[in-house]
Order: sequence, then C-alpha cells, then structure tokens
Amino acid sequence: MPATTTLEAPPAPRNAWIGSLPYAALVLFLGAIALLVWLTREYDADEQQTTLITDVLWMEQNLRFQLDRNEALLQQLGVELLTAERPSAQADAQLRQLMSQDRGIVRVLWINADGQIMGALPPVLDSGLVGEADGAVPAESVMKLARAVGRPVYGPAYPVVGGRHHFEVHVPTWSEERFAGVVVAIYSLSDLVTRELPWWFSERYRVAVLDPDGREIAAKSKIAPLAAQRSYTTPFEPPGHGLTLQITAYKGETRWMPVLLIASIVLFGAIIVWSVWQLRRQLARRQAAEQALRNESAFRKAMEDSVITGLRARDREGRITHVNPAFCRMTGYSAEELLGARPPMPYWDPDQLERTMEVHNQVMRGGTPNEGLEVSLRRKNGERFDALIFEAPLIDAEGHHSGWMGSVLDITEQKRARELARQQDERLQATSRLVTMGEMASTLAHELNQPLGAIASYNSGCINRLEAGQLDAAELRDIHDKIGRQARRAGEIIRRVHDFVRRSEPKREALLLNTVIRDAVGLIEADARKRRMRIISELAPDLPPITADPVMIEQILVNLVRNGMDAMADLPPEQRQVLIQTRQRNHMLEVRVTDRGCGIDPETAARLFQPFFTTKAEGMGMGLNICRSIAELHHGRLTFEPNPSGGTIFILTLPIERP
Repeated sequence: MPATTTLEAPPAPRNAWIGSLPYAALVLFLGAIALLVWLTREYDADEQQTTLITDVLWMEQNLRFQLDRNEALLQQLGVELLTAERPSAQADAQLRQLMSQDRGIVRVLWINADGQIMGALPPVLDSGLVGEADGAVPAESVMKLARAVGRPVYGPAYPVVGGRHHFEVHVPTWSEERFAGVVVAIYSLSDLVTRELPWWFSERYRVAVLDPDGREIAAKSKIAPLAAQRSYTTPFEPPGHGLTLQITAYKGETRWMPVLLIASIVLFGAIIVWSVWQLRRQLARRQAAEQALRNESAFRKAMEDSVITGLRARDREGRITHVNPAFCRMTGYSAEELLGARPPMPYWDPDQLERTMEVHNQVMRGGTPNEGLEVSLRRKNGERFDALIFEAPLIDAEGHHSGWMGSVLDITEQKRARELARQQDERLQATSRLVTMGEMASTLAHELNQPLGAIASYNSGCINRLEAGQLDAAELRDIHDKIGRQARRAGEIIRRVHDFVRRSEPKREALLLNTVIRDAVGLIEADARKRRMRIISELAPDLPPITADPVMIEQILVNLVRNGMDAMADLPPEQRQVLIQTRQRNHMLEVRVTDRGCGIDPETAARLFQPFFTTKAEGMGMGLNICRSIAELHHGRLTFEPNPSGGTIFILTLPIERP
C-alpha cells in the first residue's frame, strides 16, 4: 500500500521534433527580425532613391524650362537684331539680362542668312573667338540644320580654353516669312550646371556632365563624402549629342528615426535571445533539479519501504499527513484510512484513551524526551501492542515549524524478551546464591550444630536434675536462658540463610548500607572462621540511607568477600585478612572490599566480568557478572583496582537516596 505520492518522470515526447520546436521558433524569430531590419533598410534606401529620382526629374524640368525660356527670348530678339541696323536700348537690356550669371550663356551672336556675323555680345574682337578654332564657332552645320528644320537646334559640346566645355543653340529667325538668319547662344556647361541649380539641390547632390565616352566635362561638387550607392544617370536633353547627367547623393546627416528603429529592433531581438538563453539555462537547471528530486524521492521511498520502523508525520493540529508502509503494517490500517485522521486515532487503545491523549498533547507541546515515550496501541484486528515513540519537529523549506515527524517502534517482543531476561536473571541470581550456600553448607551445618548441641546438653542436664530431685530455681532459670540464646542463635543463622537464598521479586526499600554489610558479614563469618580468615569492618558512621534491594546488595558483598578469601587461600593464616570499608563521596556511597591475595593480571582483568569466565576449577564464572548487573540495576558501578600492599580492591558505588 503506497504511503506517499512520488514524482514520476514526465512521459517522453510523441515526436522528436517537438523538443526542437522552441529552438526552431527562435531561429524563425531571429530570421524575422533580421528580415525586418533588412526590409527597413531597403525601404529607407528605396525611399531615398525615390527622392533622388524625384529631385533629378525636377532638376531636368527646371533646366529644360530655363533653356526653353532662353529659346523664346532669343526668338523674340532675333527679328530686331537681324533686321535693325542698331539694337534698341530695350533689346540691348534684354540681351544683357539674358547673359546674366544664372542663365549659363556666355555669348550671344546673330548671323544673317548669308552666314555673316552681324553682331555679338560681348563683341568679337577678331575674326575668330578667343580659345576656339576659327570657323568652328559658330558651327555652320548646326545653323543649316536649324534653318532646315525651322526650330532651335543644339550643337555638340566642345572644349575651350581653361578646361571648360561649351555648346551652342541656334535659334532660326524669319522676317515677313523670309529667313533672316539665326541667333546663336553659347552656353558654358559648368556655368549652367553650377548656377542654374538651386542651393538646396547642391546641398544634397553632386551633378556632373559626362561626354559620350563617359568622361566628366563639367561638375558641381562639394568637398564631402558621397553615397556612391545612391546615384542616378540620365541623358542631358537638350543639348543631347550623347551628353549625360550623373547625379550622386551626398552622405547626409544621420537619419535618426530609421537608426533608432533598427537599433530598437536589434536591441529587442538581443534581449529576447538573452531571455530565451537564460530561460533555457533555468529550464535545464530546473530539469536537473527535478531529476535529482525524483532520484532523491525514489531513494527515500525505497529507504522508507525497507525500514521496519513506522514513520508518521503530523501537522500542528495533529492531523496525519504521511505514513510509511511499516507503520501501516504495524497498525493494520491502510494509508488511505490514516491520512487526514485526527485524534483520537483509530489505532489508539480504547482502554487507554486518556493516557494516550496525554502523550499526544505532550508531543504537540514539545516533542518527546530523548528516551522516547511508551504507549499501548491497538491494531485493526484488535490485537494490542506496545510502542515506543520518538517525535521531532518537522521543519519546512522556509524554516517554519510545520508539524511533527514520529518514529514508532513495536517493542512488544522486546518487552517480553526483557521480562524473560529479568526472570532468568532473577533465577540465575537465586541459583548463584544457592550455589554459594551449597559451598558454605558444611560450615553452616557446623554453626547450627553448636547451638543445637548446647541446647541438647542443657536439656539433658535439666532432665538429670529433675530425676535426682535436685531442683534449684535460679539454676534452672539460668539453664533456660542459655537454651533460649542458643535457639535464637540457630534461628538467626537459619533466617539469614533463608533470606539469602529465597527467590522473590526485587524489592527496593530505604536501607542503611552498614546494616546490610553487618548481615552479610554475619552470614559469611562462620565460613571465614573455618578458613582461618579475618573480616575487618571499618564502617563510616551516620551514612545516609539508599534505595536498594537488601538481598541483592548482600549478595554482592558475600561474593566479593568470598572471592577475597579464595584469593588468600595460599597465604599464611596471620595474613589472611579481608577489609570492608564504607565512605561517602559526593552523592554516592562507596564500599571497598580489600584482600591481600595474588592480585589480577592484565589478561584476566580484561575478561573478569565476562559471563562464564572464571579462574576457579569448580567455578561457574557468573558471580562477578551478576554482581556488576545488580550494581548497574541500582544505577551504581562495580570496579576494581590493585591493592598497593598486594591483592585487589573491589569498589561498589551506589547512589544516595534523594528526598
């Protein structure tokens, strides 16, 4: 019957991939974060690229608008410049305005239908233009093309002095539906790119003009690093002829919003990864702790199941919270019947409920003493048994006193064994006394013969006097007194022998140790005279009483004195002396029995009190063992030490009775 519920190992996962699912989810999550960061960066790059294209389209429209406006103004001025002998002040002002720095035009020429230059602003100083090949500017082929198509035509870019490049626009002019000539505006590519673009565009982008071979021929640049990955190239129309515009963005100021967003995502992802890692470590530690707990629980359960001691736990109210199988077997009740039970318990003896309740209350107040408490309990089948209970506080993991843990031992057989041992010990003690009396039988018979013989003699004398008729009342009285003394002497001897050899229950009573010693000496005195031994008693006066069995104490003294006499059997008669002394030491009375024998060698001393060990040929080897048992039964001690004058001193100590 299980007494407790133990932790069981969790069932194995149905599929192996279930265990790796959290890690796969973490990998997918990290991939999603990386994709989100990449998409955010791509979105920001696309947005910047879109902004770049939008700005470039705006720039193209702005340049085209400026060029178209210049074409319209040149067409408006062409009739007056080619038909009038001298341009009016208004036309001159318009020309000068046309050549302002923000339009990129460096020279304006007007040429008649025959190809002759009618004028120029600024004026031409010689037949050729400074820095340009004679006859190359203005280009005759471009002029013919403009006359043929009837609309402005742009010429190709060409280099000039200073490393710059120019290009022309030929605007045809008609007067009264007759071709009057062309007005040619010469643009500087660098001035056009530098001055036509607004400041904000120049702050953001670098603008360069590339020839058909990809060489840079004009640019507007700042000293700053470029974002090469953000650039845009578009045909430069007009003037065309293979020219292209390359617009490259500068590395602008940090865009903090995308940076903060990406940093937040990365930080959040790192925190999640760290948290998952810590959670994994904690989970691993917890799994290890759970496994250790399961192992420990299984170990403790196996240990509980193997012991024969009943274990029972109760809370502070006395309710049973745990029992082991041994306790269930001991009481005959199952764990289900016992768990949760409150006093009075079903295994209490109905005839001793009050006594058992007192023990229960004592345990609830402070546990049990070190030697435990004995109670009588009853099994489920009605059989009574004696139990020894030990209780200790039950402390939980927080250090709080949550109840009591008890160990219950079935001591029924032990008590029976102790009682049997006690009875056997009593029989053995009685047998030992009988053996002692048997050894002293001849001496006691001699001691009894003396008073009995005297009585017979006195009785014969009285009869003779009566027959002779010689009656003296005083003499008869004296004879009868002597007969009485001898009878009392014989009766005292018989009483001592009877008291010494009788087998009775141990009876503790208050007694005087010196009186017991005198009785013991009187019992063995005849044997001492027969052996020509002297027994000397030096008894301290006014010793306090002790609580003991007088027959048992007398048995110790008789055995010690007879052992002393046996040890001195080979000594001359004048040296055969046994000394009995008494004294008080603190709360103990001490009896010292000293002989002058041969002493005790170390090998014999190590085994002296062992049962059945003896140095006598006819001895049983139980005398000293019984004496020590009697001394310990009275909470005393029996020891020995060598006599400095030769022999041995046996020391019996007994506790003084306390009021």
